[in-house]
Amino acid sequence: MSRFSLDTGIAGDYIFRRHGVFERARREASRGNKIGITIPVLAELHYGIEFSSSRERNLRKLRAAMGALVLWPFTEDAAEEYGRLAAELRRIGRPMQQIDIMIAAIARTLGDCVVVSKDSDLVAVPGLKVEDWSIAE
Repeated sequence: MSRFSLDTGIAGDYIFRRHGVFERARREASRGNKIGITIPVLAELHYGIEFSSSRERNLRKLRAAMGALVLWPFTEDAAEEYGRLAAELRRIGRPMQQIDIMIAAIARTLGDCVVVSKDSDLVAVPGLKVEDWSIAE
């Protein structure tokens, strides 16, 4: 079993069924793989909803989508991994948004986890597997 953690942009594509992301997630789930998001991604999704012109509709869509997604927390282990990763990225001169480092830290502590993202920053994280489901297979 593999885990696929959707980054914020890809999670939006999943929720609003854009770019084939929802269908890809269903295929992976049918193979026994886990599809989910992290707490920082959920926070970013709520932030985006608060500024949308269709707040109530978008909130209903998010809540409906959450029924099929695993929600991975930011644990103590992830906090420790965040510290190591943030320091490593700073040492190599690769600045990155803190929320992206949190997402990467959670994924790295989960073990067999691929982050699904359109964000090229995450590709630079050492030891992190990243795929983009918004492009054709």
